[in-house]
Amino acid sequence: MLLITVRLPPDATLAQAMRHLGLPAEEVDTGYGLVPIDPDQGLYGLRVTEAAARRVDPTAGEGPYADPRIEPYGPPS
Repeated sequence: MLLITVRLPPDATLAQAMRHLGLPAEEVDTGYGLVPIDPDQGLYGLRVTEAAARRVDPTAGEGPYADPRIEPYGPPS
């Protein structure tokens, strides 16, 4: 999955973001949810499939951005 950013009204919900972008639940990481990046400016993050990221209208969202797995470096201490 990839990250995209979207501009929505303050206090937006995941359902509103999906409707705004025209994305079904199968193409959105609903467990990740809609993450407020700067809610005062209406900027939120959303994880979507690669196919969905390619279809998002550039005026509705930005990205895609990489979402690498964060893992520890080296053996646990």
